[in-house]
Amino acid sequence: MTDSTSLRTRLSRREAIAWVLAAAATLSARLPAGPKPAPGATGYGTDPDLLKVYRPGEVWPLTLTETQRRTTVALCDLILPADGEAPPASAVGVPDFIDEWISAPYPAQRADRAPLLEGLDWIDGEARRRHGRAFADLTLAEQSAFADALCSVTRAAPADRAGAQFFRRFRDLVMGGYYTTPEGMKDIGYVGNVPLPHFEGPPPEVLRALGLD
Repeated sequence: MTDSTSLRTRLSRREAIAWVLAAAATLSARLPAGPKPAPGATGYGTDPDLLKVYRPGEVWPLTLTETQRRTTVALCDLILPADGEAPPASAVGVPDFIDEWISAPYPAQRADRAPLLEGLDWIDGEARRRHGRAFADLTLAEQSAFADALCSVTRAAPADRAGAQFFRRFRDLVMGGYYTTPEGMKDIGYVGNVPLPHFEGPPPEVLRALGLD
């Protein structure tokens, strides 16, 4: 990051939780896009075998080119790098999640396909124009400064406004993908549905807040 007042791309783990919640409810503004049909057959196909572990690309063809995937990996790890015992986003399959997302035939995913692909191409093209190298080949400081300018749609320069809209949606997907993995859940202390030896009831402060004490 540049300094404490910059629009940070890397978030603390606590801040990231808020992004996960926001991602669940957000229908972000999208980049202008021409018609680009989603890959694969029409319709949703048959129900998956819930006892099988599917590899990326088994259910429907994936979309990202090698260059787009390198940009995706770099952006994922810029947004959620390794932090203590928590691995970086790329280590838990978030780039695969994003590729699967934009390749799926469902309406929400189809709507994200063109904006995300065009956004990845824009990021890489701007990096080459400004620095003479692909985004994935920039230094961490260069990547951070680049992405800092995209962290807020309202504060972004007019020329970067569409890129900021892309970045907002991409960041939501990174957060959602990361914190639905076992590693992400462990990082925020979520233990899920596990048996307890006993249940002492809601904490007293919660009962007081609800007027039930």
